[in-house]
Amino acid sequence: METTTSLEEKIQQLPPELQKEVEQIVQSLWEKSQHTKRQKPKFEWAGALKHLRDQYTSVELQHEILQERMKQP
Repeated sequence: METTTSLEEKIQQLPPELQKEVEQIVQSLWEKSQHTKRQKPKFEWAGALKHLRDQYTSVELQHEILQERMKQP
């Protein structure tokens, strides 16, 4: 019958140089997990152009936005 050993116990049984390597790997995985958390998009702007509905079609608005973006440095 095999006894189970906790991850911490296994790490403690490693030589110091391998313990340091495990620490670096875990740190790398932790940093990776922090970067992959994405916020859900917020639609606070929804309806902000409602007053332009009668003046422009959606395609015309897209053209206006493109022209404004091209003006910026």
